[in-house]
Amino acid sequence: MGLSKYKGTGVALITPFDQHGAIDYKGLLNLLNYTADNGVDYWVVQGTTGESPTVTSKEKKKLLQFVIDHNPKKLPIVYGIGSNDTAQALETIDHTNFEGIDAILSASPYYNKPTQAGIVRHYELIADASPVPVILYNVPGRTASNIRAETTLALANHANIIGIKEASGDIEQAMKIISATPKDFFLTSGDDMLTVSLMAIGAIGTISVLANGLPTIFSKLVNSCLENDFQTASNLAFGLLDINTMMYEESNPVGIKEVLSQRTICAHHVRLPLLPPSNELQEKIKNALESLK
Repeated sequence: MGLSKYKGTGVALITPFDQHGAIDYKGLLNLLNYTADNGVDYWVVQGTTGESPTVTSKEKKKLLQFVIDHNPKKLPIVYGIGSNDTAQALETIDHTNFEGIDAILSASPYYNKPTQAGIVRHYELIADASPVPVILYNVPGRTASNIRAETTLALANHANIIGIKEASGDIEQAMKIISATPKDFFLTSGDDMLTVSLMAIGAIGTISVLANGLPTIFSKLVNSCLENDFQTASNLAFGLLDINTMMYEESNPVGIKEVLSQRTICAHHVRLPLLPPSNELQEKIKNALESLK
């Protein structure tokens, strides 16, 4: 399949919890079935939307294995491995069983604010160590540093770095990347509401938050872009503008978990320091979902 397995809609899976903070595997199974049956093309396990900072290494392994074992449609699986400590990321790779994993998604080092040269070296070591391909993840709003276009282009030459999830919000930066990368490197959207714009200039799809709770709509949006029907895709995106804003009002994944709760897929419980959605947000999401019907 090559890079084509990452074309379309990837869903950044949330991690369902019960009221005591334990992982809710029944809820996770509901989510896997719901997304697979409604058009998503691959799963991303333990990205930030999966609350990876508060999931233990032991839990991560169990979660990953559960997803691998409950994948009747054989969707590709991308696994989140990243750290602001390069040595820690390499140790995680060394202790991971990669059977059933198609690629890893690795967020740029956060908090440290490394130089661009430091980011390059960090990713080179990860790519050298990983037995599966590496997808870069640029999300300056969380990491406090940007992977510049020229840095991405330099990393695109590494044989084991195959793409980037671009969530900088900078369309010009994405244009520079897409216009100059080799054919065996892709850019996918990391921002739901910029998916249409990025796909119009050559992105191959998205890794989506909204696709957890609205997989049918979001898959149709992405597939419309792939078919060059940008009018349909734009109209669908316009319809999601209000609810997308609600996903981040009280921090991700609080909003999308409330969507899933109202759709009876799983509960809206999160782990501290996140808090469950306020009554006000719950009501706003309820009204937004009603309007989408």
